[in-house]
Amino acid sequence: MSVDAKTVKRIGSLARIRIEEHEVAGYQEELNAILGFIEQLSEVDVTGVVPMTSVMPMTLRLRDDVVSDGDYPAEIVANAPLSEDNFFMVPKVIE
Repeated sequence: MSVDAKTVKRIGSLARIRIEEHEVAGYQEELNAILGFIEQLSEVDVTGVVPMTSVMPMTLRLRDDVVSDGDYPAEIVANAPLSEDNFFMVPKVIE
C-alpha cells in the first residue's frame, strides 16, 4: 500500500494539521515507511498465539452490585462551596 500526496493532504485535513506544500513529500515518505512496517507484520506467523491485552495475566476485581445511600452525606458535601442540610446549594438561574 502506498500513500500519495492527495492522501497525505486528506489525512492532514482530518487530523486538523496544516501541511504546507513543501512538507507533503516528507510526510508521504514517513507514512509509506510506517505502512511498509505494518505490511511486514502481516508476514509473522501467529498461529497458536492467544490474543491478549497485557503480558501479565489479569482478572478484574469485581464488587457486589449493592444499592446504598452511601451513608456519609456530610463528607460528600464537605468540599461544596455552599451546602445546607447535606444538600448542594446553587445560585438560582432565571432566563
